[in-house]
Amino acid sequence: MALKVPQGGFSQLLKDGYKHMQGLDESQYRNISAIKDLTNITRTSLGPNGRNKMVINHLEKLFVTNDAATITRELEVVHPAAKLVVLASQQQEAEMGDGTNFVTVFAGELLQKAENLLRMGLHPSEVMEGYQVAGKKALELLETVVVDTVKDAGSEQVYNVVKSALASKQYGYEDLLARLVVDAALIVMPKNPSNFNVDSIRVVKILGGSIHDTAVVKGMVFGREPESVVTKATKAKVAVFTCPLDVQITETKGTVLIKSAEDMLNFSKGEEKQLESQIKELADAGVKVVVTGSGVGELALHFLNRFDMLVVKVLSKFDLRRLCRVTGATALARVGAPMAEEMGYCEVVETVEIGSDRCTVFRQEEEATKTATIVIRGGTQNSIDDIERAIDDGVNNIKAIAKDGRLLAGAGAWEIEVARQLQSIGEKTPGLNQYAIKKFAEALEVTPRTLAENAGLDSTEIISKLYAAHAQGLSTAGVDIESEDEGVLDAKAKGIYDPLSVKQFAMRLATHAAMTVLSVDQIIMSRPAGGPKVKENKNWDED
Repeated sequence: MALKVPQGGFSQLLKDGYKHMQGLDESQYRNISAIKDLTNITRTSLGPNGRNKMVINHLEKLFVTNDAATITRELEVVHPAAKLVVLASQQQEAEMGDGTNFVTVFAGELLQKAENLLRMGLHPSEVMEGYQVAGKKALELLETVVVDTVKDAGSEQVYNVVKSALASKQYGYEDLLARLVVDAALIVMPKNPSNFNVDSIRVVKILGGSIHDTAVVKGMVFGREPESVVTKATKAKVAVFTCPLDVQITETKGTVLIKSAEDMLNFSKGEEKQLESQIKELADAGVKVVVTGSGVGELALHFLNRFDMLVVKVLSKFDLRRLCRVTGATALARVGAPMAEEMGYCEVVETVEIGSDRCTVFRQEEEATKTATIVIRGGTQNSIDDIERAIDDGVNNIKAIAKDGRLLAGAGAWEIEVARQLQSIGEKTPGLNQYAIKKFAEALEVTPRTLAENAGLDSTEIISKLYAAHAQGLSTAGVDIESEDEGVLDAKAKGIYDPLSVKQFAMRLATHAAMTVLSVDQIIMSRPAGGPKVKENKNWDED
């Protein structure tokens, strides 16, 4: 039998169900349109007047937030081009912890400007070449528009930077929260600030009270009181277990033949003696505090109380890991006396009352294991979750400043200054690159424009006023979102700053994501794996 040769055409090369799109209209414009839709979602959340988004994820968990990283993560974007921008913003979150919205919005704006150039007749490779030149030049210009430098990250100088970061998340409470974040950072700041560890500042959320009851507690706080009668221990050796503290149960089923009442009594006594000997071993080793990642049985608790030990239950494995790092302990998977190197040490373990809740605090005085906890109070779970995200951004800004203390003028000031200088470079550039360089400069206007739009101001008028102020030499002029008529302020005088390292990284990621999307000229998609979905019968259990 002769082999059947399929007819020509790309679709004939592939299995049934493949989709193939090529050309400007089907690939580039379609990709740009998808990313435009994504950036329109996060763009209105930029800045202090950013709107909140209500996102309900696949587990029906409700998020009310203006944090771009959370929004894009919970949206579960499936469009491949839009996913590239989401991945870039997630990388920014992982690396810097702040500036995710700028990555998404700036990448979207670059692509929107590129679309205009493509419709004018420029080839995608010419646009990409221009963007590459402009991106390199913009990063160089960023270093020339630095307005201030934080010499010591362990001082009060970081307050304004943290305040600027928190204002975009919790507008109105930025003074209160910035003070708490800075206080917590100063408690744990090592002698060499570049060794600052974000994990040293923890957040504990306790429902009730108001945001004004939020406080910094020196040490590591767990939102539950000890299980034992003892509630305070000083200069204590700490044993950490991941297993439950209870009578050992055999893995296989066993049968015990009991012939008399005496056998019955001896059977339960044997269990008790075994458990008592295990806990006595702990006491003999000098352990004063026992931490378990699972349950504590009643009989075990009785013996632990008898030997005057403090028992804390920590159900989160992440918290357990962190506690091991702070105390220097090793988490053990079996009950028994730990060796000397497996035991941890803690200066003070005590119970304190925060609001109406009793919490356990582990406090260390040694520099390497110092921790501070910000205890957040609030009326609803959503509000304290959002405050936690804002505090996380503030702490990450301190880390960025500890490594590189150079600061840019915030409120859209550095964007306009870099855009203005790029425009003049574009005018002097020969060839087709000049169009892409000018469009790159225009794309930088997106931050001040969005800040003005979200504050209800006339964005076109504000942008022209900003360009006029910068042309007169006021390179720190930014958007005044609180003004009624003028709309322009001196960002440096008002103490509104952006860390240089965060913005450099964000600009690099956004430019790279935009150029990656522009470099695509064909999309080939296979049919999703798996058969048709089975229809759910809701009345399956009815006779």
